[in-house]
Amino acid sequence: MSAVNRAAVEAVLRQYTDPYLNQDPVTAGCVRNIEVQGEHVSVQLELGYAAGLFKSGWAQMLQMAISNMDGVSSAKVDVSCVIAAHKAQAQIPGLANVKNIVAVASGKGGVGKSTTAANLALALAREGARVGILDADIYGPSQGVMFGIAEGTRPKIRDQKWFVPIEAHGVEVMSMAFLTDDNTPMVWRGPMVSGALLQLVTQTAWNDLDYLVIDMPPGTGDIQLTLAQKVPVTGSVIVTTPQDLALLDARKGVEMFRKVNIPVLGVVENMAVHICSNCGHAEHLFGEGGGEKLATEYGVEVLASLPLSMAIREQADNGKPTAIADPDSPVALIYQELARHVGARIVLSEAASQAMPTITSSDD
Repeated sequence: MSAVNRAAVEAVLRQYTDPYLNQDPVTAGCVRNIEVQGEHVSVQLELGYAAGLFKSGWAQMLQMAISNMDGVSSAKVDVSCVIAAHKAQAQIPGLANVKNIVAVASGKGGVGKSTTAANLALALAREGARVGILDADIYGPSQGVMFGIAEGTRPKIRDQKWFVPIEAHGVEVMSMAFLTDDNTPMVWRGPMVSGALLQLVTQTAWNDLDYLVIDMPPGTGDIQLTLAQKVPVTGSVIVTTPQDLALLDARKGVEMFRKVNIPVLGVVENMAVHICSNCGHAEHLFGEGGGEKLATEYGVEVLASLPLSMAIREQADNGKPTAIADPDSPVALIYQELARHVGARIVLSEAASQAMPTITSSDD
């Protein structure tokens, strides 16, 4: 029977790839401690993204692999999730009480961006993260309805300066809709809208969030620029349908974030396939492979591909989006995968930016 040592345990861990970081736990820097006491091995791993629903299965798989090693009679693997604050654009100060800001954007309206943002926020919360969502779609705010917040609900004011976000389904929600009534259109020019957005971002008393999801207005105009120049955004998610017209606009969204040095974490392909509720026939109403085409062109990943489903629409309209209305449904599981991929991409994009050499000049 051979003696077990740290190197042997690491060699076993290296054979398993974290499906979200696309690396083994050793290479990814997740190993916090390996303790070998005779035939007993205990390993502590730390994931940098929210993975509450994934970590026990991952721990079990690794535990089984270590238990099967020669000379090991018992193994224990603990996996914890510790979400750190990751860097945003240079020269923009961080936001108090918010570790990471994820902007959910689209090149055009009607592609399901707000629904995706709501389900992403709820899925991150189900994975154990502290999450807030900011409805920055000033002209068409819809998060209040999707989170089942009654019309006319107003946020409390703290110290005559701070809005206290409204909590719904375990997520902190702030929206322009809470400051106006449902029938009043925001007939505002660009500078007023940008000012309102900045106030919503900086004067909301967020409560130590791991992730703040921002539901952006569609397009690449004033509001997007303000956000990119004044708000510390960690990464963006582009929502599109497979249709060529939508892709045309989504390309502009990707380019805009690239120009302002905000990493594009990936693309969500919405309404990818329609499955007939009567006969089960699958039909690609908006074409197919559009998201992949966009992702390949810009070297980003398709984070999720979602069907055109009546349930997604009904559940959002009823104030309980799919991620919590039917958490075990295939669609909800796609949203959970999306949440874990987004968290992991944030970790990876920072690691990639650190790997780049920095060029400095001296006065010599």
